[in-house]
Amino acid sequence: MAVRTLTLSRPLDLVRTLAPLVHGGYDPTIRLAATAAWRASRTAAGISVLRLRLDGRTVTAEAWGPGADWELEHLPDLLGEGDEPTALQPHHPIVAELVRRFPGVRLTRTNRIVEALVPAVVEQKITGLEAHRVYGRLVRAHGERAPTPDPELWVGPAPRVLATLPYHAYHPVGLEQRRADVLRRIGVLADRLEAAVAMPPEAAQARLLAVTGIGPWTAAEALRVACGDPDAVSVGDYHLPTLVAYSLAGERTADDARMLVLLEPYRGQRARVVRLLELGGHAPPRRGPHLAARSIERI
Repeated sequence: MAVRTLTLSRPLDLVRTLAPLVHGGYDPTIRLAATAAWRASRTAAGISVLRLRLDGRTVTAEAWGPGADWELEHLPDLLGEGDEPTALQPHHPIVAELVRRFPGVRLTRTNRIVEALVPAVVEQKITGLEAHRVYGRLVRAHGERAPTPDPELWVGPAPRVLATLPYHAYHPVGLEQRRADVLRRIGVLADRLEAAVAMPPEAAQARLLAVTGIGPWTAAEALRVACGDPDAVSVGDYHLPTLVAYSLAGERTADDARMLVLLEPYRGQRARVVRLLELGGHAPPRRGPHLAARSIERI
C-alpha cells in the first residue's frame, strides 16, 4: 500500500466532484460517500485501487496495486486541484447563484481516455438507466475483481480484452454490433487515444473524432472527465438543450444550436456551466415522449 496526504488549496465537495465518474447504481468500479471514496481503475502503470478520506481541507489517499504510485502522483488532478473555477464569469443570475451554492464543485481530470470512452460509447442513443445496466454487466463480464478485500469492487475491461472479444461476447451484456465494434476499435487504438491526454483540447478532440463511431457527443463526454476540459459541450445530448434553455432563458424546448447560442457568453467554461446547471438548474415538466428503453439480449 502507498499513502499520500494532500492539503487542498480550497474547499472540496468530494461527491459532486467525482460524481461524473459514477455510471449509475450498477457501476461496480467506484463508491462515493460524503467524506470517503473507493475507486478501482487502470492506470498507465497497471491496476490501482484508491481509497480517499476527506477531513476538512486534508485528503488522505491510500492506493494498492501496480498502479498505486501512478495513482497518487495524479491525485491532485483527480481531485480538481488544477481546475480553475474562478475562470468562470457568471453573467447570468442563475449561474451566479449556482456558483455560490456549489463552491466545492470542481472538474475532475482522470488522465485516462479509454476508461472514459467505454461508458460514453455504452451510453450512445439509449436511456441512462439502460446504459448503466449494460455498463455494469460489461465490467463484471469482461473486467476483473479489484485487488482489494471488497469482492464487489471491479476494474473495467483492459484494452486488449476490448480489442479481442468477438461481437457475440458483447451481445449478452446488451451491446449490439455497432457499439461493440466501436469498443473493439478503442481497444485496438488504446495507446494512440491515451496520448490525447497530453494534447491541447482541439487536437485531443480531433484524435477521438478520427475513430469511426466516436462523434462529438462521445468525445465531449470523455474529454470532460479524462482531460478536465472545462469547455467540452456534449452536442447531441437528448436532454441537455432543454435544461440549458429552460434554466437560462425560460424556454421549454431547444435544439443544439439554441443551446450553443445561450452558452456562447461562457465559451471556454461551457462545460462548467452545464455541470452547475445539472446540479441546480431547472428543467420544464416532461410532457412529450420519452426515449424508449430497449433490450437486445434476446435478439
